[in-house]
Amino acid sequence: MTISKSDLIYDYPESLVARSPIYPPRVLLKSFGQECKEIKFDEIINLFSVNDLLIINTTKVLPRRIFLDSMDIMFLESEDNKNWTVLFAAKKFKIGQEIILPGNVILTLIEKGLPQKVVSNKVLDDVYFENNGHYALPPYIQSARGSALPLEQDNDWYQTAWADKPGSLAAPTASLHFKPEDIQKIKNKINIAEVTLHVGLGTFLPISADNLEDHKMHNEYVEIKKNTIDKIKACQLNGGRVWALGTTSLRSLEAWAQGHLTEYNDCWAGQTDLFIKPGDQFKVVGGLLTNFHQPGSTLIALVSAFSSIGDVKKTYQYAINNNFRLFSYGDLSVWLR
Repeated sequence: MTISKSDLIYDYPESLVARSPIYPPRVLLKSFGQECKEIKFDEIINLFSVNDLLIINTTKVLPRRIFLDSMDIMFLESEDNKNWTVLFAAKKFKIGQEIILPGNVILTLIEKGLPQKVVSNKVLDDVYFENNGHYALPPYIQSARGSALPLEQDNDWYQTAWADKPGSLAAPTASLHFKPEDIQKIKNKINIAEVTLHVGLGTFLPISADNLEDHKMHNEYVEIKKNTIDKIKACQLNGGRVWALGTTSLRSLEAWAQGHLTEYNDCWAGQTDLFIKPGDQFKVVGGLLTNFHQPGSTLIALVSAFSSIGDVKKTYQYAINNNFRLFSYGDLSVWLR
């Protein structure tokens, strides 16, 4: 069966796009074969059985977005902190054209496309971005707020409570709902284990082709400690359910299960371009906690694979009809296979 991007499109009012987080979030539960229903945030723990395992992503968001007077530039990757791949509105720029950044930094455009390539006259290191950069909030939050500039509160809102390993360009947003005390309550009942997936273009760029088979994901770095793998195997051996807090945690586990990662002394690690879409099989994860995702995105494709396109559309329509808040700062959905 051919799945197209148009199969993953739905309409929503912009008024439901969350402009800031609310704690606790509303929660919509969709169990396999049952109608969706709203539950309270503190009832999520009742869904876990004693042998279950929850996987969280420990990545930390980098402030890699630089604002200028009439535009902004997202810095993606660099091997020497001078030659960078970036994203910005480059249509009107010519090869060789210079762009002046804060701190008398001069960027020269050397390649157009998606993404673009630039070279800097100075080293742009972590200190530079800490002093001049911002988190790259999604465009729909900017649009809903009527401003591209982030709020000061976003420095706290857009970073998870357990962010540890710097490397992401965007937050694993399902984790933003949980405070340390929430995780501790869960730890008192079941095991929790960690993975790291640094969110990049693969996660936040939209699907580029109408036929999902033609979409190519960008690589993202994944690292899973062998201790986490041991906990997964013990969970499965004891008949437990492996839960993923967020789509990035799920992709990390399924990338490992599908052989995308390489074994090292104490971990499995590597780049993955795994695109999970309807019809794909899941080898590890049986429960997913995630936000409500944009139409036509790789993330809604993943949720549709985990459940079904029909169930996702029906559940999302229920959420919209009942004024659930959408996307990165929005409410939470829970999916059981």
